[in-house]
Amino acid sequence: MAKKISDKVTWVGKTDWELKKFHGDEFTTVSGSSYNSYLIQDEKNVLIDTAWLPYDKEFVANLKQEINLQKIDYIIINHGEVDHSGSLPELMREIPDTPIYCTANGIKSIKGQYHKDWNFIPVKTGDTLNIGESTLTFIEAPMLHWPDTMFTYMDKENILFSNDGFGQHMASEHLYADEVDQDILYAEAIKYYANILALFSMMVKKKVNEILAMNLNIDMICPSHGLIWRKDPTQIVEKYLEWAENYQENQITIIYDTMWNDTRKMAEAIAKGINEKDKNVTIKLMNTAKDDKTDVLTEVFKSKMILVGSPTVNNGYLYSIAGILEMIKGMKLKNKKAAAFGSYGWSGEAVKLITEELKQSGFEIINEGIRTMWTPDKEKTKECIEFGKNLC
Repeated sequence: MAKKISDKVTWVGKTDWELKKFHGDEFTTVSGSSYNSYLIQDEKNVLIDTAWLPYDKEFVANLKQEINLQKIDYIIINHGEVDHSGSLPELMREIPDTPIYCTANGIKSIKGQYHKDWNFIPVKTGDTLNIGESTLTFIEAPMLHWPDTMFTYMDKENILFSNDGFGQHMASEHLYADEVDQDILYAEAIKYYANILALFSMMVKKKVNEILAMNLNIDMICPSHGLIWRKDPTQIVEKYLEWAENYQENQITIIYDTMWNDTRKMAEAIAKGINEKDKNVTIKLMNTAKDDKTDVLTEVFKSKMILVGSPTVNNGYLYSIAGILEMIKGMKLKNKKAAAFGSYGWSGEAVKLITEELKQSGFEIINEGIRTMWTPDKEKTKECIEFGKNLC
């Protein structure tokens, strides 16, 4: 159902309550998400972004309830990924000659996905489109989070349409960020940042500062996923600057997998040692075979130190640890410390191999790790507790 957000702007997106997996199996959503599309009705009518492909017919049918499609003068695609452009082919069957404004990389992306030579108009930072009382200004935002990404700013209404920037994967009966529980909102916002944008933090910082330097009046930030920021909208901009600056909290996250619970026992003993030494530090224990990887990566992003544990299996480590280490490497995190631990029966290479992987991922390795042969006995458990204390 369409919802007015100002005199000239209407939300015409799709709330996806059923979404559980996003980007294939890479991102897990707790409460679904939304694909936010916006219809501007000034002297000229503009559609900003569409909805994900599975909802293309529904999207176009609903859009027809708001406007005669033939009266849409321009389409703006801020980012060509299919969750934003997926309904475009269905829409263009109805209005095939409508100009599509996007970046040069956006044209490549959309042509590469849909193999259609529509009426593309390439734009770059500073280009404008007058639509009557308001003017739209385009702002390229490469790698936030694709090379083709851009933002669109609408003056008079003072709205920044930020696409994947400043969003959350969060379905809600509400439209605005100030209408929902703020703890849940920010938990979803940092999860979104950690898993989608953390890799590009240097570019996030540069682009956010560039936008701030433009001295735009921003009364509302309308992302392409989740809730709209209308009350103190730059609060999320300030958070992005904080998160982009080698972010860490006073937290140590212990991630592990275990075969016969020996590595788990080590993890718990290490956690006990940390807690005995420092009551103020937050400790998270996460089993990578059971806990959601999206949540694991979020906690890694928040941590000042991570510990990674696995038993030695076939001269290596368990596959869930291998997978999460590969994803952590892709985040390119900085200013974080790490160490490894694990149990073994005869060869015992896992700790050394994990340590090397953490080093290659940019972590400061604080020691050579700790190993336990077979099940930790009382003495080895005590050693793990001391290991935890020494980490502090």
